[in-house]
Parts: sequence; C-alpha cells; structure tokens
Amino acid sequence: MESAADKVNQPRRTSVWLEGKPAARGRRSERSDQPTGLDRDRIISVSVRLLDAEGPAKFSMRRLAAELGVTAMSLYWYVDTKDDLLELALDSVFSEIGTSDDKREADGEHGEHDADGTADPGSDWRDDLRALAGSYRALLVRHPWVSALVGKFLNIGPHSMEFSAAVLRVMRRTGLPPHGQTGALAAVFQFVYGFGTIEGHFVQRCAEAGMTQDQYYRDAMGRMSEQQEYRGRFEQSEEMIEARGGDTVEEMRERDFTFALELLVAGIEAMRTRG
Repeated sequence: MESAADKVNQPRRTSVWLEGKPAARGRRSERSDQPTGLDRDRIISVSVRLLDAEGPAKFSMRRLAAELGVTAMSLYWYVDTKDDLLELALDSVFSEIGTSDDKREADGEHGEHDADGTADPGSDWRDDLRALAGSYRALLVRHPWVSALVGKFLNIGPHSMEFSAAVLRVMRRTGLPPHGQTGALAAVFQFVYGFGTIEGHFVQRCAEAGMTQDQYYRDAMGRMSEQQEYRGRFEQSEEMIEARGGDTVEEMRERDFTFALELLVAGIEAMRTRG
C-alpha cells in the first residue's frame, strides 16, 4: 500500500510526452464497453474545435463528452487527465505551421541537409525566418487559446519539436556566433508571440462584440476622442496612427508586423557583421 510519504515524494507531472504513455491508448481496446467510433485523434480534433469556439476557461471533460455524444468517463480510456488532453491539442495545432522542409517535400524535393542538420543552404535564411514567423503569428491568431497554453506546458510534442528544430536550423544559417543565436531566436519569436497574442485576442473580442475589426476600431477611437481625459493623448498619437498607412485595421497591422520583423532581420545582419 502506498504511504503518504511515498505520495509526497512522487515527482510532479511534467508532460504527457514524458509519462511513458503510448501515442494511442490501445490497451483497453478489447473491452466490450469501450465507446465505438471514438479514438484519440477524434477526441483531440473536437477538443481543438471547442477551444477555438469557447476558449480554455469553458473547456471541460464533461463539455467535450457531450459534444462527442459519450460519457465523460469514456474519455479516460484515451487520456488520463484534462491537462494531458490540452497538451495533446496544443501539439496538434503546431502541425499547421509549415516548415521549409515541408515545402520542399510538397514540391517533390528531398530537402537535403548539411552534416550538422541545417537546411539546404540554397534557400535564403531571411525568407525562411519570415515564413516561420508569419506561420507562428497566424497560428496564434487562428487559435487564441494557444498563447496561454504555450506558457503552461513544455511543448515537446512531435509537431512542436519539429517547429523548434526548423527555427534552430534557420538560426544556424544566419552567420551569428552560437552564443548569439539563442538571443536572436528570443528576439524574433517572443516578438511574434506577443504580436500574435494581442492580435488574436483583438480578433476574438471583435467577434464576441458582433463587429468587424474596422467597426470595433472606429467605435473605440471615436469614443476615446470624445472623452476629455483621453483627448489630449489621442491627438498626440493621431499623426503616428495616420502615418501607419492602410485603409483597414488588418492592413495597418500587417504593415506594423512586416516593418518590425524587418527591423529584427536587419538587426541580425548587423550583429553578424559586428561579430
């Protein structure tokens, strides 16, 4: 019998990928009471759909079971905890990020690598970096719940690790010294994380208000300009807002993202030369 001391000394849960569990729970497949038409892939897919629609705050095993038409206990044939399922869902959406290797395979190329594992030097690292940054941003906007879970879990599932590996391959091709590559990686992808998180939350807020992004923006700006306490600050920023260019919120945001990313790319080039 397990003692209280044994329970205290047990290691804390770290990741579903480190629990020694099989990718597919088949050990109970012979049970006649196992739900039919249900598997882990379907459970993960519906979980992602619910998270997109309602967010992690409303997500529960009971809510998921109702959507699948099974009992909540049935889900535990496939996952041990809700956190395990959230971690699996998080990794699954990282498969939406296309890497340069994916593109080469789609084009019928082999995507050869150098001996150190870096991607084919025939491609420009700047273009690959822009593509990865753009894909990561799109993921955060498409699935606003991802940003919160990225900070909660280790993100060492197969799709997350493939994305990380692709980023590292690009960074190795920048020409930065090894000690500078991690800093460059942090500068680019923490910027993208912050930008994509705010953008995703704004898009979600507009949808919840039943307004387009442009309608929401104009309404907010109009109300601010009418308030005496905000008027002075608003007038000071009007020139900068106008200088952003673009006729829509999405166009303004796209200009900001592109310019900021180019600043980071130029910074990497400058530091490479300095190094």
